Amino acid sequence: MRRGRRGAALLALLLAACGGGGRPSGGSTSIDGPPLAASQLALLVAEGDSTGEAIARAYQQARGVPDAHIVRVPVDARSDEISAADFATLKAAIDARLPGDVQATLVTWTRPSRVVGACKMSLTSALAFGFDARWCSASANCQATAASPFYDSTSHRPYSDFGVRPSMMLGATTLADAQALIARGVAADGLIGGGRATGQAWLVRTSDAARSTRFADFANLAGTAVAGLVFHYVDNAAGSGSDLVTNQDDVMFYFTGLPSVAQIASNRWLPGAAADHLTSYGGVLPDGNGQMPATEWLRAGATASYGTVEEPCNFVDKFPRASVLVEHYRRGDTLLEAYWKSVRQPGQGLFLGEPLARPWAR
Repeated sequence: MRRGRRGAALLALLLAACGGGGRPSGGSTSIDGPPLAASQLALLVAEGDSTGEAIARAYQQARGVPDAHIVRVPVDARSDEISAADFATLKAAIDARLPGDVQATLVTWTRPSRVVGACKMSLTSALAFGFDARWCSASANCQATAASPFYDSTSHRPYSDFGVRPSMMLGATTLADAQALIARGVAADGLIGGGRATGQAWLVRTSDAARSTRFADFANLAGTAVAGLVFHYVDNAAGSGSDLVTNQDDVMFYFTGLPSVAQIASNRWLPGAAADHLTSYGGVLPDGNGQMPATEWLRAGATASYGTVEEPCNFVDKFPRASVLVEHYRRGDTLLEAYWKSVRQPGQGLFLGEPLARPWAR
């Protein structure tokens, strides 16, 4: 993880930058409509992958995804990466088979997780936007990438409104892990909005300064009031305390910045929890390129996470903005919508988890 080469001034400009990147001309967004539903989600399955088939069936049974929305495609699930040329063929096959009412997709495999051309895009972003170097910084130098029109939007119909189908990878490699993750997503529905639980949100500025560029957003968010949520802002920039959150109950959010985060399984996670760590390679599956892969958050008990698949530098716009994620989640958005809406420049980022979880559903 390197610092942005243009320094704080560039970061300030990036924070102020507006969207772009593929918004269709004309039309109006689906403001205040209902959130994403199972009837608008498609499941993508690798042909011949028995585990993926079993996972898709488990998800369909739990959430009620229509039979016509299970799309089987030829993809080599043994490889960590797919070339841009092969991905173009794959995406064309997927797009041709998706019903027009599908607004988002869920990937049931974990390999491949990234698309390789002049640069690397995450699979979930490439499925949403198509592979294009505008989304993944073809230059070796740190730079901004294209901005998502879905960022911080009020839309619940991204394909209808923007021509974009956001995608999430379930992130489980076994049927048992998938079933546990799916169960957490289902159990999350209405958990906080219905008053059944109070969640704890941990926002950590660590002693790793390069990976703590989100701290200003953390500090501001901690000063707000959200029904059913208690914020804890930990500032360990001086390194005199601990960078870790351990042995805590009812964790709904845990956002931090470290190459690896220890003892995350010591916490007790609420269904629907989201957690991630700002680092370079959290989205590189299966091994994180020597850092902690984002899937470790899921194994620890979180319901969704995020990580980048190539060196993004520490631009805050390439990582989830906690304040935006929490705001859309507490409005009743699904986890897929809230996570996607929190990243302005998502081209290098992989979204993982159970997409339909809605703790603030009423």
